[in-house]
Amino acid sequence: MTRYEELLQSLPKDPKVWLVTGVAGFIGSNLLETLLKLDQTVVGLDNFATGYQRNLDEVQSLVTPAQWQRFRFIEGDIRNLEDCRKACEGVNYVLHQAALGSVPRSINDPITTNATNIDGFLNMLVAARDAKVDSFTYAASSSTYGDHPGLPKVEDVIGKPLSPYAVTKYVNELYADVFAKTYGFNSIGLRYFNVFGKRQDPDGAYAAVIPKWTAAMIKSDDIFINGDGETSRDFCYIDNTVQANLLAGTTRAQGALNQVYNVAVGDRTTLNQLFSAIQKSLQTNNVNAGNNAHYRDFRPGDVRHSQADVGKAQKLLGYDPRYDIAAGIDLAMPWYVANTSE
Repeated sequence: MTRYEELLQSLPKDPKVWLVTGVAGFIGSNLLETLLKLDQTVVGLDNFATGYQRNLDEVQSLVTPAQWQRFRFIEGDIRNLEDCRKACEGVNYVLHQAALGSVPRSINDPITTNATNIDGFLNMLVAARDAKVDSFTYAASSSTYGDHPGLPKVEDVIGKPLSPYAVTKYVNELYADVFAKTYGFNSIGLRYFNVFGKRQDPDGAYAAVIPKWTAAMIKSDDIFINGDGETSRDFCYIDNTVQANLLAGTTRAQGALNQVYNVAVGDRTTLNQLFSAIQKSLQTNNVNAGNNAHYRDFRPGDVRHSQADVGKAQKLLGYDPRYDIAAGIDLAMPWYVANTSE
């Protein structure tokens, strides 16, 4: 039995109080769903900047009424310290997901990205420290690797950031390290690599590539590939990411604390391969996806290739990514088909 399987069995026997910031977002709502199904008590904080009430409504439809009663929602903003303090009251484990994602968004509006991702992160650190929570796990980012060309990416070797977003995520790691050394406040950072799955928003200028392309194929819209299509990423299905958060939040191993971990699969998929995989999965779901791809310029701030070494997370957290990109796309596709209007 894996460490995660053991955790799934033990959590319902000893329920805790979890705070999920960004709970109405893609990753946050998936964490909420999993925790409630494990009979945990969850406090959720969100300002709906990038999250949606519909995500919370969907989670409510997927859990029992008794489980939903274990959820308390706070509409608030991590840029407001008092909102953070209110959210941390009586909490055992913090899973801090709230942030403004997207490299292009940060290039277009670095001030708001900085205020949310750095000021907001510092507020959460202070509030969680003062509330004496048992653990603090935060969403870091693979963008921290910047211009370092080495593959696969190993946690202690990074380059220079290539976007304001990457700067903010690196600063999060620096603050977390300083809080450990200065205040004895422990934390764990999870460097996400291109997470995808159900409830990931396909709309808007900053939509991630998998939901954006999937929706475009369903609607028979044009699809644009940045560059030559040989740019590659380590795409990580949402259930792998949820696993990493729960393992990090509950670990008591001293050697595992105050570390950052890659959260990915350890593989690489090019955009051209991704395009074909989505088409194939849609056809399996009886959707005719005959779109042609249109190539355009590379996007500023993007790295050329990204692939994670997940050995550290496997060794210290017991992380065991169960889903590769093909399995993840097949699992997510029925949701996209059901939730996308042609």
